[in-house]
Amino acid sequence: MAHNDVVRVLDDEGAPDVVVFHCFSGGPDLAETCTARGWRMSFAGTVTFRNAQPLRDALAAAPLDLLLVETDAPFLAPMPFRGRPNASYLIPHTLRAMAEVNNVPIEVLAGHVAANTRVTFGHF
Repeated sequence: MAHNDVVRVLDDEGAPDVVVFHCFSGGPDLAETCTARGWRMSFAGTVTFRNAQPLRDALAAAPLDLLLVETDAPFLAPMPFRGRPNASYLIPHTLRAMAEVNNVPIEVLAGHVAANTRVTFGHF
């Protein structure tokens, strides 16, 4: 599996100070690996797809301080916009689904994501 190869290369070659798994697509095992190494996991609209339970299980296994949210625009629009172009205005749909999975208020998750974004990418 490609995820295992990526982890192996990062471990063998030495991961940079900040690692972001863009458009996270792994399961709970990869989330646990990322958590153990302090790697960030960025979730797109795929987390809202009906057939994405393993992705939601990974999200549930990840600590809030390592979560990011993204559009991957113009791809991977969240439900109910699947199949249409994705854009930043749809982030609240993805974030709401992520908050539901983690059983936290959306405002709490949004605060974590904002703080994680600042730590990961600098001030905005």
